[in-house]
Amino acid sequence: MHANRHIPQPPHSAGEPYKGLRPRIDASQMPSPIDMIESDKEKWEGNSFMTLPGNSPPLSTSDFIAFDQGNSSPKHVRVSTWNLPSSSHLAKECDIPLAAVFQPFADLDPREEPIPVVDCGDSGPPRCEECRGYINPWCAWTAGGWKWKCNLCGHETQVLPDYFCNLDANLMRIDHPNHPELNKGTVDFVVSGKEYWAPPPLPRMNSSYFSVEPPSSEAREPRSLNCLFAFDVSLEAIRTGFLKSACDVLRDLLYGGTSLDGNRSEPSFPQGSQLAILTYDTSLHFYDLSPASSLASMIVVSDLEEVFIPLREGLFVDPWKSRTVIEGLLKALPERHLDTVIDNAALGGALLAGLASLAGRGGHIIAFQSVLPAIGPGALEPPRDQTSLYGTDKERTMFLPRHQTWRDIAEECSEEGIGVSMFLGMSKPIDIGSIGIVSSTTGGELFFHPRFNPARDQHVLASQLRRLLTRTTVYNCLLRVRCSNGLRISNHYGNFHERSVSDLGIGILDSDKAISVQIEHSRRLDAREYAFLQCAVLHTTPDGQRRVRTCNLALQVADLAANVFRYADMDAVVCHLARESLSKLTSRRMAHIREELTDKCSSILLGYRRNCAAATAVSQLIIPEAFRALPVYTLAITKCKPLKGRNVSADVRNYHAQKILSMSVRATMQHLYPRLLALHDLADDTALPDPTTGQMSFPSLMRDSHTYMEAHGVYLIDNEDLMIFWVGSSVSPQLLLDLFGVDDLPALDPNTIQLPVLHTRLSAQVRNILTHRYAQRGRTPKMLLVRQNMDGTEIEFSDMLVEDQNNAAMSYLDFLCLIHKQINAVLLNGESLSGGPSLRGSPW
Repeated sequence: MHANRHIPQPPHSAGEPYKGLRPRIDASQMPSPIDMIESDKEKWEGNSFMTLPGNSPPLSTSDFIAFDQGNSSPKHVRVSTWNLPSSSHLAKECDIPLAAVFQPFADLDPREEPIPVVDCGDSGPPRCEECRGYINPWCAWTAGGWKWKCNLCGHETQVLPDYFCNLDANLMRIDHPNHPELNKGTVDFVVSGKEYWAPPPLPRMNSSYFSVEPPSSEAREPRSLNCLFAFDVSLEAIRTGFLKSACDVLRDLLYGGTSLDGNRSEPSFPQGSQLAILTYDTSLHFYDLSPASSLASMIVVSDLEEVFIPLREGLFVDPWKSRTVIEGLLKALPERHLDTVIDNAALGGALLAGLASLAGRGGHIIAFQSVLPAIGPGALEPPRDQTSLYGTDKERTMFLPRHQTWRDIAEECSEEGIGVSMFLGMSKPIDIGSIGIVSSTTGGELFFHPRFNPARDQHVLASQLRRLLTRTTVYNCLLRVRCSNGLRISNHYGNFHERSVSDLGIGILDSDKAISVQIEHSRRLDAREYAFLQCAVLHTTPDGQRRVRTCNLALQVADLAANVFRYADMDAVVCHLARESLSKLTSRRMAHIREELTDKCSSILLGYRRNCAAATAVSQLIIPEAFRALPVYTLAITKCKPLKGRNVSADVRNYHAQKILSMSVRATMQHLYPRLLALHDLADDTALPDPTTGQMSFPSLMRDSHTYMEAHGVYLIDNEDLMIFWVGSSVSPQLLLDLFGVDDLPALDPNTIQLPVLHTRLSAQVRNILTHRYAQRGRTPKMLLVRQNMDGTEIEFSDMLVEDQNNAAMSYLDFLCLIHKQINAVLLNGESLSGGPSLRGSPW
């Protein structure tokens, strides 16, 4: 047996020590997020959750089955408390931020009912005449069924004759069970009327591209989704192999191919959609992909200041009808530019070309970029050294575009219903703060591959592009959240274009993206009645049908602070705090944002202390059950890459900020507090099919700290973006042989990108765990393999251990001590939590 000796802290970025005398906190009594997660999984895994008001939902990290009873599933919407405070005064006393996170197109468990599609004919779905809310299960029927009362504003609306039905003795429609919109919280309404078509963009003084046709003032007729693939063909893209990898991956996704593990992959391009291919360096190259020709003919546009589309026929084609042409072009592109000496690529011009080609219908631009766009519209100069900006008011300029053109392109694309996603494979800074605004404003996504290496990164790129093309995606979106009388929406957070105070324009919206809103009271609520929220997303499906997805929620109202805390949802609160903090990066210093986060965490715990546990001794740190892990998640937010102290490149900060701003609640929680597994301690039956049921049970997680790790162990940590295997220096040769196929630690290749398929129980268990996680998120994250005290990348692993002292921040124990000090200072001395730097800097 190995001695149970824990390892010293691995190499890590410097942390921040605690200042002053520590209060007495027993380390063994520190609240554990893992205990919460595991007990919740044990309760809910595989079980059904009924969505009627009055139930606290499972944590976002549990795999539960939701049964829609008129309230949307927690997979579609989560709120910071499922018992809303009845007044703004009570909300201020509790200090829990009132927020809701909507993920309208979230993937469902295969065992759950699909979202019902309701077609109400040419008249469209019944809507309130006053607030324009959509009919839902919480509306009441009056006047013998000839009117319905809106649950949002209370107005009574006349029922159209073709929708009328008599009421029964309970004042319910006789045909109630036959109408999903009266039973289910989440519904898709088919809307065929022109009034639901995407509105035209507002006229601009100067068009960003040249068109022979005047801009249309008509609403956009729904059509199937078109995709434009834009490839940077500059010297850097050729040298690194990024262009060849992108072309090979796209060809395999269009027509099927062989994956890294030797399995045959199926075609993944949406059925009925068309595509176009554009290449660019210091000029734009359009291709006629007409199936009548066996080769694609190229048309060059060298004027980047006045971009225009040189052809209409043959630009967008069905990939199956033009298979020969497209396959030939994708094979030829890397060879055709092999001898290029052009080291620049006009990304701005390529995006304007995509905008011009998709204007009037909407669509998706997918760009592959390798260099800083230093030519054409929005040309950028190499960014200067930014280390001097930290701690100054100029710090926020790292998160703002350096050229107005990028903001203009982003807004124009969003107004035209176009989403922009970018794959970035660069060796030098590429200024994501500027070019990334196009993706974030249009609802697209960024994929970050610094120092791209085909051998290491191509399979990840393939997985990301497959997920991008196969997940549920809608476009030409308009989103609005409505709430019942007494509440109002004060802020929106996420990746979108704010068209008005209440309407969000989103070029494309997919199943992985979430939008959050902050809620305020406008008057006192009645605790005897429900409060209501309704999120409506007007969108076009990939096959060209115009629909509205509605997510409805009825919430209980509480007069007592104890009930507000009892039904609080920590996952939604953490997600909101992360989004709110990141949205301030363009206007506040990072140090101030981190301090505000600490204050907010303290104020929530203080609110509970004052209102629900006032009789307890001041020397005790009291943490409510629902917020047991709030301090460690707050600490994790301050340690995330966009907010952490010390030098982190602006590109890395901006990439992660955009990602976290649109992440689902589940992905946010697992990114902030990565999942850590001890692979050497797996039970014999874990992650293997049960011989009788065929079901698998997966191992419990462990806390993110080196104090729980041993030198003879192998650990897997996963933050949704990066997956790292850590191998201890005293690991047994047999363990190495069973998992990696070598029996000597120095022989282990740190450049391994995939586990070998070995006929051992441990190999099968670990590969089953990875397969399960792939099925959950639909893509493969990057993988690193690090050996204790041997590989430089060990710092990445160590920095994910958020309970340790690292990332220019305190350890979890020290952070709890700080929270305790802050609360004590308020209770004993009447000080304010946000009373200035004295609380953090005083020598206690």
